[in-house]
Amino acid sequence: MNYAEVAVNSPGAQRRTFCYSVSPDIMVGHAVLVPFGPRLLQGVVLELTAYPSVEDTREVAGLIDPRPIISPPLIELARWISDYYFTPLFDAVALMMPPGFERRVLTFLTLVPHLADSIVSSLDPRHRELLDLISRKSKIGVKAAEKALGKKEAMVLIEQLVGKGLVKKTHELGPVRVRPKMVPHLRLNTGAALDIANLLQARGAPKQVELLKLLQAGPITLTEAKEILGPIASAVAALRRKGFVTIEQVRVYRDPLAYRTFPPSPAPTLTPAQETAWREVKAALAPGADAGSLGNVKNKKPIFLLHGVAGSGKTEIYLRALEQVVTMGKRAIVLVPEIALTPQTIARFAARFPGRVAVLHSKLSAGEQFDEWWRIREGAFDVVIGSRGAIFAPQPDLGLIVIDEEHEWTYKQHDHSPRYHARSVAIKLAELTGAVVILGSATPEVSSYYRSQRGHYRLLGLPERIATGEKRIEILDLRQELMAGNRSIFSRSLTEGIKQALAAKEQVILFLNRRGSATFVQCRDCGYVLRCKRCDVSLTYHSTKEDLVCHRCNYHRAMPPVCPQCSSKRIKFLGTGTQKVEDEIGRAFPEARLLRWDRDVTGGKHSHEEILDKFLAHEADVLIGTQMIAKGLDLPLVTLVGVINADVSLYLPDFRAGERTFQVLSQVAGRAGRGTLAGKVIIQSYTPEHYTISCAAKQDYLSFYKQEMALRRQYQNPPFSRLARLLYVHPLNAFCQREAQRMHRVLKEERDSCGMDISLIGPSPAFIPRVRGRFRWQVILRGDEPVRLLAEVPIPHGWVVDIDPVSLL
Repeated sequence: MNYAEVAVNSPGAQRRTFCYSVSPDIMVGHAVLVPFGPRLLQGVVLELTAYPSVEDTREVAGLIDPRPIISPPLIELARWISDYYFTPLFDAVALMMPPGFERRVLTFLTLVPHLADSIVSSLDPRHRELLDLISRKSKIGVKAAEKALGKKEAMVLIEQLVGKGLVKKTHELGPVRVRPKMVPHLRLNTGAALDIANLLQARGAPKQVELLKLLQAGPITLTEAKEILGPIASAVAALRRKGFVTIEQVRVYRDPLAYRTFPPSPAPTLTPAQETAWREVKAALAPGADAGSLGNVKNKKPIFLLHGVAGSGKTEIYLRALEQVVTMGKRAIVLVPEIALTPQTIARFAARFPGRVAVLHSKLSAGEQFDEWWRIREGAFDVVIGSRGAIFAPQPDLGLIVIDEEHEWTYKQHDHSPRYHARSVAIKLAELTGAVVILGSATPEVSSYYRSQRGHYRLLGLPERIATGEKRIEILDLRQELMAGNRSIFSRSLTEGIKQALAAKEQVILFLNRRGSATFVQCRDCGYVLRCKRCDVSLTYHSTKEDLVCHRCNYHRAMPPVCPQCSSKRIKFLGTGTQKVEDEIGRAFPEARLLRWDRDVTGGKHSHEEILDKFLAHEADVLIGTQMIAKGLDLPLVTLVGVINADVSLYLPDFRAGERTFQVLSQVAGRAGRGTLAGKVIIQSYTPEHYTISCAAKQDYLSFYKQEMALRRQYQNPPFSRLARLLYVHPLNAFCQREAQRMHRVLKEERDSCGMDISLIGPSPAFIPRVRGRFRWQVILRGDEPVRLLAEVPIPHGWVVDIDPVSLL
């Protein structure tokens, strides 16, 4: 008898496996059905053993797929994610599964056989109604019973009938959400050539003759045949009766790149700095190479931190590295922080590796994700490009992992479990597979740069831009603009710069990291601010639809004509967002063609690509956007970048606020002057003396790093410690506060009894204390190993644990 340790898809399973007896054909990585209490649930085999880990075991009920779906390295990665991020094991395993694999468990009701009429007649009418409902269909789902009788009453009746032994509950997996796409094709039958030749001479069936001539070129879909020949149903039926043609179902892959072409692109000559960086990467990729004595990664492939200013040619290093691993019979994964960056990245890689590039991100349809996943697993691609989830692609023979713009907070999953960081996961995956990691950025996260200084990463520098156009950065003090009587959101210098760029037929980018037209709406008589009824935030006014929107829960309401509190008509729109910038530019420069790029206009599947293509084709003169436009885009006609307000995120109560501001300012400044034309960047600020803004204007990363690290060291923030955030949410504020205080007390007692050097910050309300009608309180742990303390304390249901949070807001 063999035994398996199985990760089970149940909230009660948490961070452990369960032991089952298995047949000899079951392997590690197989998806299986297992009995779990009264239910039948999905599970994945993580380990096979000769002996059971518990005294009594149940048998695995069956295989879901005959092929193992998760490789051993990814299984080890899932275990590590569960331990490191303090997350349920199956949640970690689910990251590696094919799209659409997880299925809901449905509960059905059936009658117990041979019910006596006397028992049924003794029941009240509502019980008999439910029994009659079940008997008419032999079995019904609980949801159907709730719909027929009302949810609350149905639940009571079901439990009473189950308790009396009259009704039995059974559990089944719900339907598969996504399947291979099968398309009907027409094809000629083999061996009918002579008869077909005779038919082609006949004149009594012209449609059949046309169809046969069409099929002689090869099989064709029914849809294509109809488009070419018109109605063909009777011709197809006749030819099938004669044995000439067959309709067969053929699997068709849903290719997200099917309608895109990528002109070949030769490799450019490297600059001296690129050549130096490439030599180091190439040496590390060579078979048998290791990290030498590189800190605590001895005898493993190195982790490179490629620190290159915007436009210095980091992507070319990635491409050369991929070419090298492909010649070695290996493959790669390339991560980008935003879906908006994916089209340009794909174009660069597909031009050098035609037909060998896969793409994975959330904007693909479920069917496209499903097909890409399985084709990747079968080894159809040299490189997978995508956002953070692409790190779990089943790419065989992995030899290289690239994380472009490695500093971006979007690599951290923060909205649901597991709350992993793709960079940390990539480094662990590389350790398990022997792959080389390249982390690229013009503004590395200070923790990453610190690791390079400590010898954990190998630092490579690209200090010079390749573009020949000069770039000048200017800081505009908005206080001085106000003193000079300028009340516009555009400084005089920015207005003049836009005018000159438009006259020269060049392009402009205007950046503001806020959406909407007005960030809040206030009554000027009573001071009332229109707020979300479910969240403790003000509503943002969007002029395009003339409505108010909560950017936390997406609650919408119409703009009231008068103040809801005092009925005054003196309502003021305050604050600035991207829609207001667009409106103001349209009024100031009516001849300019405008495009806006933010979340409000990118709901469609191809929205990012369509906006980018329009701007690259010079179908617009001015691009207005949020952080989507700040990252890695190569726009050669852009000669002016204007930052409307550099202070937007600078003074948020988060220790990373300064770093985020420096990074986004440096990144958006890098969009100007990337071609042969000179570029200019104008940064508008009310606090131009702040080191974050002055260093960004000088493009002086090292000065920023030194000042930022001095503050981090003073307050013992990362990288001089690690953080864990515990967040509790509940509809009642008082209950939420009591639970947060209780958890703080338990953590403090355990910390003191074990003598752990861990600080507890809080309990306190979160920065936004209520979201979607639920109050939020938090406790922050700060120290070398906060997970050690968490492991000693039971974490009740309702708490969210975030290890290494990227934000405390």
